[in-house]
Amino acid sequence: MSDGGRLLPADWQQGPRYGGAYTFARCPASRDLSRADVAILGIPMDMATLYRSGARFGPRAIRDASGQLRAHHWDPVKLEPPYDRLRVIDYGDLDVYPGYVEQSVEQLQKEIAPIFEAGVFPVILGGDHSTTLPVLRACAAKHGKLSLVHFDAHPDFWEPAVPERPIHHGTTFRIAVQEGILDPAASVQVGIRGSLSANLIAEARAAGFHLITGEEFADSGVEATLQEIQRVARLPVYVSLDIDSVDPAFAPGTGTPEVAGLTSREIMALVRGLRGLDLVAFDVVEVAPAYDNAEITALLAANLVYEFLLVLAER
Repeated sequence: MSDGGRLLPADWQQGPRYGGAYTFARCPASRDLSRADVAILGIPMDMATLYRSGARFGPRAIRDASGQLRAHHWDPVKLEPPYDRLRVIDYGDLDVYPGYVEQSVEQLQKEIAPIFEAGVFPVILGGDHSTTLPVLRACAAKHGKLSLVHFDAHPDFWEPAVPERPIHHGTTFRIAVQEGILDPAASVQVGIRGSLSANLIAEARAAGFHLITGEEFADSGVEATLQEIQRVARLPVYVSLDIDSVDPAFAPGTGTPEVAGLTSREIMALVRGLRGLDLVAFDVVEVAPAYDNAEITALLAANLVYEFLLVLAER
């Protein structure tokens, strides 16, 4: 749909919402960055998972679930959808080389760089958490050293088991710190928990991360966590949201679920509370639809992306 040359989402009352192209929330499919403020793009890659694969189908599942979203604002007083202020396009999926992690990461960085150079804000639909690394690299090339706001059950700060093949979905932020992309002292990790993470919490904190475990979050709550994020994240902010930060009762469709996580209401409130930060990129990763129940994980991910668009529109 177009209004005076401006690309807009299709009206939800024009044709069935389950028909047409699989774009996010019926946003126009385009790669014309001159007509966009925000580009939603998929990275269908899960070759770097260590347990259950399937996140390669995450972008498709999130787009499919987003068909239920009508343009709205969560604040009943404002009633202003993000598209009134933002030109949002669905850029489609980026190319990867199945079976070749390092080559895919290199290719993804090349594909993402022009989006940053054009001054367009990228919203990434993953894919496993290794897909964050090429986006971080391209983002830092544009904005310099970054703050990370990271919602996850795992710190993804593991030392590579094979130094010459360092990339998997658990090494992303260690590599980013080693390359000088992230400043851990200006970064916050929220929701870390479970047996996989237990031995890494002290190590991530020793590196400088402000790490809030799942238990600490349960004690302190949303508002105190948002205050910590607003206090710490003082550099350009990359937001990375692993859907397994949410309890599998609310988001079962993921590769490495951990019990005792955030509720869907809590993660929604945390995303809404990012207003005011110097935001430069956002991703939602590790949605694996093969393990989903009634598409509730994909639906949550789609709503979180939409809520983030509302945050961007208020800037």
